[in-house]
Amino acid sequence: MQFSQSNVDLLTQGGVDLKAALGMTTHLGIGAHHDDLEFMALHGIGECFERNDQWFGGITCTDGAGSSRSGKYADFSDKEMQTVRIQEQRQAAELGQYSFMAQLGHPSTHAKDPTQRPSLVQDLVALLSEIQPGVIYTHNPFDKHATHIGVMKAVLDAIALLPADQRPLRLLGCEVWRGLDWLNDESKVLLDVSTHAKLGNQLSRIFDSQIAGGKRYDLAVEGRQLANATFLGSHKVDHASQITYAVDLTPIVTQETSLENLVKRHLSDFEHAVQAHYK
Repeated sequence: MQFSQSNVDLLTQGGVDLKAALGMTTHLGIGAHHDDLEFMALHGIGECFERNDQWFGGITCTDGAGSSRSGKYADFSDKEMQTVRIQEQRQAAELGQYSFMAQLGHPSTHAKDPTQRPSLVQDLVALLSEIQPGVIYTHNPFDKHATHIGVMKAVLDAIALLPADQRPLRLLGCEVWRGLDWLNDESKVLLDVSTHAKLGNQLSRIFDSQIAGGKRYDLAVEGRQLANATFLGSHKVDHASQITYAVDLTPIVTQETSLENLVKRHLSDFEHAVQAHYK
């Protein structure tokens, strides 16, 4: 398989052939940065963990050169930081028993800049046509990180280029750089990760370059999941201890609506729900 970047890093389960690893993948996470998958797609990782009939595969799109750093990583160059982050992502894939882990090594501009995005889209099409997963976890359209939004758009562009019978049955936009607790309850996709809490914590802590580098993502992600579970309903006891939210992007895949219209609908629904309290 040919990729547009020369620095692609590939890891497969047990060192099996890449084509075989892609073909056995049922749940796929596509994230912008190293650690995004572990933070937003824990549901898919946990659904497949220690199973032989379902497999989670991961794609990280960018090279991680612009990540924050302090402490023992303060003086690391971009190149050194990229090497560290690649190894961390490999460790997470091994712990999480991913069928494969593809680190595509694109600069962030290939996601953020529409004129440069086609090369990323091309790589995603090549992988997706081999994987044909049942469900894809990616970033949500309300995320405030420009690279996350760019990756989500690249995923949508890639899916649109696939034949209808190769497209995922479900596409979920997940929480990272903006929570989805504000969505009206009927619009939330509830992903119960209660039974995967220990695995999630272990996966998060692998990314020491970010945690020791000044960002306690491990605590923040777990805190959000705990808050989601508790604040989901005011008149019911909690049915789960940790929940992550997603927004269903499948109607875009099936061409029932556009990304723009889906975003407008959810924002309008939220506005009406808030205003209803003041009539």
